[in-house]
Parts: sequence; structure tokens; C-alpha cells
Amino acid sequence: MEQQQIEVVGKLGSTYGIRGWLRVYSSTEQAESIFDYQPWFLKIKGTWQQVELESFKHHNHEFIAKLKGVDDREMAQTLTNAEIGVDLSVFPELEDGDFYWHDLIGCQVMNLQGYNLGKVSELMETGSNDVLVVKANIKDAFGKQERLIPFLFEQVVKRVDLTTKTIEVDWDAGF
Repeated sequence: MEQQQIEVVGKLGSTYGIRGWLRVYSSTEQAESIFDYQPWFLKIKGTWQQVELESFKHHNHEFIAKLKGVDDREMAQTLTNAEIGVDLSVFPELEDGDFYWHDLIGCQVMNLQGYNLGKVSELMETGSNDVLVVKANIKDAFGKQERLIPFLFEQVVKRVDLTTKTIEVDWDAGF
């Protein structure tokens, strides 16, 4: 059996009502697309467990979901704050130049002068563009432990090589 690689796409929030519904917080680009990726896995006590989505709906600017077998408020409360994951194999293939965030996390970031700026620890969405959060292992020669670098392909990000897990950027080491 092939080993599954689970990627976090959101988390369950507080309960909604008395019939086992839970709020859903999506970290997918289009919030509602979290429901397109099935099956879901929930991280419960450090272990991924597959669950079946029974129903979901948009309610007051948020999403709520009902999981199969979770039929009351008490049972739903045990799942509050559980991370929602999906198997990476359910994500569609991307075109050249497009990347999933999970592919970029952990990449070494080097500037054009060959200076190692650190590793991508996370990405942030700012509205205008995504931002790489790059952390150095220790404070570097410029006194930086964390840099925020805009993910502007061709302008700032010159090359992404996922086979070597490196990202080359046009970025001054002093910033």
C-alpha cells in the first residue's frame, strides 16, 4: 500500500448547534474548495484519522460541516480545533511556474550573490501577493533571524528548484 502524504488544508472550529455541526476554517486559496478535497483526515491525538463529510453549508460568512457519525454537540466538541488534512494525491497538477505552498516550505533561499538567507518556514497571503517567511537558523551577519520576501515570480523570485529544494531571489541580504 502506498504511503499517504497528508497536507493540512484547514481546521475545525467550535461546535454549531446541538446536532454535531462544526465550524470549518479553510486555508485553501478559495475557502470553499476545502470541500472539494476528499476524503478528509483529522489529526486526533497526534494521529491522522479518516472521516467522512456528510454535509456542509455556508452560514453567516463562515462554513459549517457535519461529519458522518458525529450526531451531537458533545461528540463534536471532542473534534474542536482538530486539523483537517487531505492526501496530496487529490490536489490537481499545476502549470509550470505555479507551486503549492507545501512544496515551498522547507526550501533554502539564496540571493543572487549566493548568500544563504535561510529556510522558508511558512507563507503568508497579503492580498496583493504571497510572502515567503524565511527564517535563519541563528541571527545572521546582518542581525536578521527572519525575513519577509514577496513571492513575485521573475521580479524577486528568479528560480524555484523543487528537486534541490532551493529558491533563488533577487533580494539584498541586509533587508
